[in-house]
Amino acid sequence: MRKKIQSSYQEVPGTGILPAEYQLLEPNNQEEPSVVIAFIKKRCTLLFILPLSLFFFNICSAQTTDSFSIKKRTWAMAGGQAAFYAGSLLALNQAWYANYPSAPLHSFDDSREWLQVDKTGHAWTAYQLSRGTYGMWKWATQNEKKAALLSGISSLGYMTVIEFLDGKSAEWGWSWSDIGANFTGTGLFLSQQLAWKEQRIYLKWSFHPGSYSEPDLKARANQLFGKSWYEQMLKDYNTQTYWLSANIHSFFKDSKIPKWLNLSIGYGADGLWGGEENIAKNAAGQVTFDRTDIKRIRQFYLAPDIDFTRIPTKKKWLKTVFYCLNSLKMPAPALMLNSSGKLKGYFLYF
Repeated sequence: MRKKIQSSYQEVPGTGILPAEYQLLEPNNQEEPSVVIAFIKKRCTLLFILPLSLFFFNICSAQTTDSFSIKKRTWAMAGGQAAFYAGSLLALNQAWYANYPSAPLHSFDDSREWLQVDKTGHAWTAYQLSRGTYGMWKWATQNEKKAALLSGISSLGYMTVIEFLDGKSAEWGWSWSDIGANFTGTGLFLSQQLAWKEQRIYLKWSFHPGSYSEPDLKARANQLFGKSWYEQMLKDYNTQTYWLSANIHSFFKDSKIPKWLNLSIGYGADGLWGGEENIAKNAAGQVTFDRTDIKRIRQFYLAPDIDFTRIPTKKKWLKTVFYCLNSLKMPAPALMLNSSGKLKGYFLYF
């Protein structure tokens, strides 16, 4: 059970550490920064909705076009999505927001935190949610433009409601940079679907487990990111990379380039041990963690990738698997250039 406790940590401007009166006690007694928690709940929501959406679409697409009229399917889809979104928002409210005092709608500026890796994650979430619901709307409306618009609007509306709930909670706040990232992700999907009637440039995500040998860094990582790999996967921005993965053949349709081959540009970061700086203080103002000697570095990647949706198959279950896999960047050789000017090659990077 989560509960409020009096913690030895207080918020340091820009670090994202929870104020003492709103700290959370996890089963492993590790405290988490609120900015990370806010992103986790949105990421976990997507991780639940996206596979369910794809599964539902796979079942729906197996129906013949004569099974229902377009009007009936559209109303069924609208009602089903509204009910599902409403139910998930109610569950989210009870699981997260009900444990904290409400407040008048307010905003806060977290645009400078985590070298914007968290904002890139917001864009990825919005993009994948739009992509996941598009197939269902296409089945329902049998209209490309309507399906694209409805998937984009409904997904963006859903994430905006979550941001509104953040803004009404004393623990968090409405973040305009989150909203901007959500619009970016939805816009990436919608613009391509309207212009090309396909996704030529995917927004993907990859993760590699972090390894922190120094005792103070290991303790800090356990506190901020958790001890297990799946906790790190959601929380540790040092281990996440986001990619724009472009399908080469879709831009050169007369070429002999393999239809499944993509070229991807990635963005990540390293040296992140707080929102804006690598320091933390306790309630008395004493420094409890100080690794300002560690440079916070942006990382830019170039690597080949695979567009699984362009691999021919007649099996519906395999198409669904490929559709889901296209949200992830596949391991491949990569070149990395960081903000310090260091160039590094990887035989296999994920």
